[in-house]
Amino acid sequence: MNYKVKNIYGKTGNGKIYVSVPGSKSITARALLISALADGESTLKGVQFSDDCLTFLNCLKTLGVNCGVDGTTVKIIGCGGKLKCNKAEINVGSAGTAARFLPAFLAFQNGEYKLNCSEQMKNRPIAPLIKTLKSLGAKFEFSERENSYPFIIRGTASPVCETAVDINESSQFLSALLISSVCARRKFKIITNGSHGLDYVNMTCKMATSFGAEVKKSGYCFFVSGGYRAREYEIEPDVSAACYFYAMNKILGTDISVGGITSDSLQGDIKFIEILKNFDGGKIDMREFSDQTLTLSAVAPYLNNPTEICGVEHIRKQECDRISAIVHNLIAMGVRCEERSDGVKIYPSNPKPAKINAFGDHRVAMSFALTGLRADGIEIENAEVCSKTFKEYFTVLDEVCGKLTEK
Repeated sequence: MNYKVKNIYGKTGNGKIYVSVPGSKSITARALLISALADGESTLKGVQFSDDCLTFLNCLKTLGVNCGVDGTTVKIIGCGGKLKCNKAEINVGSAGTAARFLPAFLAFQNGEYKLNCSEQMKNRPIAPLIKTLKSLGAKFEFSERENSYPFIIRGTASPVCETAVDINESSQFLSALLISSVCARRKFKIITNGSHGLDYVNMTCKMATSFGAEVKKSGYCFFVSGGYRAREYEIEPDVSAACYFYAMNKILGTDISVGGITSDSLQGDIKFIEILKNFDGGKIDMREFSDQTLTLSAVAPYLNNPTEICGVEHIRKQECDRISAIVHNLIAMGVRCEERSDGVKIYPSNPKPAKINAFGDHRVAMSFALTGLRADGIEIENAEVCSKTFKEYFTVLDEVCGKLTEK
């Protein structure tokens, strides 16, 4: 489906608009796995049911974890860290979190598991995590390329309890280990190599602790002990999704707020909302909230000064090469920009009519729809890719635009 964006600049009222967004994808994924590892039955409220989260939930069900769904509430009976199922085949699709978290979980299980994925996922980074899981004692058999999806993993009931992981390409490798290392049932030490924004790792640590595990950090080392206890857990609204509506304020001069978003959120993207309020161009390192690189790129043509985004080289290896996707679409709109190895420089411009190539990436589609709110003739191709994280995004966007322009 293609989505034709309506230019509503100068047509909006001054009233305050409130928006609701789904639960956090990142928190949902962590809560699902932690609950699956816990002792007892957990109740998760406000669960997000995007494609990625449904994939994660279905993988857990296939692995024998008892999961019940009622609206946005999920009840999970945990396995106490040890699966009864010792042989299964799962498909992580294009869900990056599932693709990183589940192999780490299965490395601690005494069984054999086959993991399949989408074509897109075959090209996303996983080798550093596989190297670490091998060091624990897990064994792999690769169906296509070495150290890549798809593969068979044979876990170990007696893992080595000290390992190192390279997080240059993704902090999810570390989060995966932090969550599942409780399965070792002994104090577990993780040494980190490389550098990456650690906001999502901090989220992981806080959530693991809230479910009863003990996580300590000393320099570049993390120590995990204890186990998870079942509990009731409320999932925050998705700040990454909320950012699009706060970006609308920057583009249109409107007053939109997203319900449930607070400054003490576990989610690192909350920093972007604060920065955006007074940002009018300049150099900005976005490694700690890199999912918003596309959002800022969509806003940047309307700022008074050039915007230079840096520190996000790793986003070249996400759903698509996001830096190249930014440059491709900005050029298509006639926006002057310069591609850098770790980011992009964008100059103030008047975007022209163009078709936006989403490159199969939900964030490309959702972000550049914002640019079209102040420019004529912007059309998003394959807009349905937003279902990966926010299925109703374009419906909600239409509703917000309708409220902003109603007489």
